Amino acid sequence: MDASEFLGLRATHNPVRWYLDVVPGICTDDQFLFGGCGLGAAIEALERTTGRPAVWAVAQYLSFAHPPEIVDIDVTVARSGHQTTQARAVAHVGDREILTVNAALGERDGGYDGQWARFPDVPMPDDCPPRQRISRVDDSLAQRLEMRLARGRDLAALDAVRDDGHSALWARYPVGLEVSAASLAILGDYVPFGVAQALGQFVTGSSLDNTLRVCTLVPTEWVLIDVRVHAIARGFGHGRVELWAEDGTLLATASQSCVVRPRTQPPLSR
Repeated sequence: MDASEFLGLRATHNPVRWYLDVVPGICTDDQFLFGGCGLGAAIEALERTTGRPAVWAVAQYLSFAHPPEIVDIDVTVARSGHQTTQARAVAHVGDREILTVNAALGERDGGYDGQWARFPDVPMPDDCPPRQRISRVDDSLAQRLEMRLARGRDLAALDAVRDDGHSALWARYPVGLEVSAASLAILGDYVPFGVAQALGQFVTGSSLDNTLRVCTLVPTEWVLIDVRVHAIARGFGHGRVELWAEDGTLLATASQSCVVRPRTQPPLSR
């Protein structure tokens, strides 16, 4: 299964237009399109339109889309060279723009490779407890991803004591979903999780943006979402995410800013 099938992205007769049915399975527990799913769908549309893999992509989130709305994604190729394409995708529901994505795509054999980032010191998935659910919703993205808490506190343990801003989750895709830029974009949208951990409070975050930078794609059953919160100021949180394969390969990095607000619904007990 590829990301387009997981997300429900579909082609149209127009080679630069795609569409996405907003269904609960790609939404948050509050039933709006999960930001990472929106970015993932746009990346998939960009890759399929240009025939080139994503190098980086940045999304600016402008509005919400709710089930059962249909999001149209229009791709514009701004510049296409011998090895690199610069393009953008605009996702909208009717006249309402949902998100805009700018991206570079391509692949070069430059002869220079290496990885300097270091895999964090966290337990492997089998040694981590399941992440506690935060909603009683039966159909959302959260029900399609298995997650385990590698570093941080369960929701019921948040005690308003601030930590060092470093938290981590192991995530496992549904069986058969391949690792790709689009599928990693979904997991890059977890700075808001880290914000709650950093504050030690039951808060939520609405993403303003998300930037994905793709490194080396390798098969892996579990992906580590390693979150570092840099600062929270003026009601906004800022941080980055490193996405790791189980074998220590850095798959991608992400960075993000989000609106920080209290969550009204208390966490569930197990």
